[in-house]
Amino acid sequence: MLFEDSDIDKYPFENIPLDRECLLMSEIYMGEFDEALSKMFHKEGCNPYEIGYVSRVVARKINSNSLDLSWYPNTLTRFHEVSISLPRDMVKICVGCWQYDIKPYIFIDHDWLEHLHLREYSLFALVDAIGVKNAIRDNALHKDKLIQLRARIDNLAKTESDISFISFADSLILKTNWDVGSFHKGIKCSYRPEKILYVIKELDLIYQEVLGLTIYAVLTQGSNEYYGEPLLHISESQNHICLNSLGVPFAELLAIEASAKNAIKLGIHKPMQLYLDEQFYNSLQFKYEFKNNQKPKNIYSAIMKSSEPSYFYSSCDVLIKNLYDHESEC
Repeated sequence: MLFEDSDIDKYPFENIPLDRECLLMSEIYMGEFDEALSKMFHKEGCNPYEIGYVSRVVARKINSNSLDLSWYPNTLTRFHEVSISLPRDMVKICVGCWQYDIKPYIFIDHDWLEHLHLREYSLFALVDAIGVKNAIRDNALHKDKLIQLRARIDNLAKTESDISFISFADSLILKTNWDVGSFHKGIKCSYRPEKILYVIKELDLIYQEVLGLTIYAVLTQGSNEYYGEPLLHISESQNHICLNSLGVPFAELLAIEASAKNAIKLGIHKPMQLYLDEQFYNSLQFKYEFKNNQKPKNIYSAIMKSSEPSYFYSSCDVLIKNLYDHESEC
C-alpha cells in the first residue's frame, strides 16, 4: 500500500484543490515518491521534489469525468499557459503534505503524460479586411485585383511554409503547429508565437497595396486533436479541404471577434488591428519595461475555458516594437 502515512494529505478526485499550483507526475514514480516522503518524515534528509519529472498545472474546474487544467509548459522564458482536459480515469491519486509544504501531486497514467508532451498543438488566426462592403458597393474589388491579391498571398505562403493560409479574398484563416518539446526525448520546443505577428503585418501591407484596405486579426492557441498530421488535408479529388482541427479554436476566434465588435459598438474600446486571447498574448516575450499585463483588455465567452477569459487589443507595430527577442529559444 502506498501513501498510508498519517502526515500525507490524500485528495479524492472531487476534492483536488482548485486555483492553486499542482504538479503532474507519472504513475511510475509513485513508489519512489512515497518512499521519499517517508524518509523526509523520519528526518532522513530526503527531498521529494528531486524525484522524477513534473509538469506544473492549476486545476480550474472539476467535472464528473474530467478535470479542467491550466498547464504551464514553459514559465522560464515566457509565461505559457495552455488549457487542457485531464480524463478522470487517467488520475491514479492526488497527494500532498501541507505540513512540509509539499504541493499536491496528481499522479496520472504514464502514457497519457508522455503523450501530453509529445503531441502537437496549434496556433490560429482569423484575418479580415476592413471596409469590404463599401469597396463592393463602389465596385472597387475587380477580378484582376483579387487575383493579384491571391498571387501575393501565394508568394508569402512560399516563404512561410510552416503556416497554412486559407483565404476567401477578403479574409483568411492561418494555422501553424508547434511542439511543447521533451528534453528527455530530444524534442525541442517549437513554440514561436511572435513570428505570426510579422506575418500579419506583411498581410496588412499586401491588402493595402493591392486592395487599398487595412486588416484586423484575432489570435489564439491551444491543443489540436489532429496531432501527427499535416497542417492541411486536401483530398485526392482536390474538392475536400480539411483544416485538421476541431472547430473549438475557430469558435473561440469568433467569440473574441463578436465580443470586440460589441465592445466597439458600446464604446468600450476603439477598433484595433489585433485582438489576442490572453493565453496567447501572455505567452509573447515582451521587454520587461512594456508591462504587458497592464495593457487594456476585455472579456469574452469561451466554450472550453472554465473561467471567463479576456482578450487584449493592440497593433502589430506596438507589440513588435516591444518584443524582447522573437528569435530566442523557449
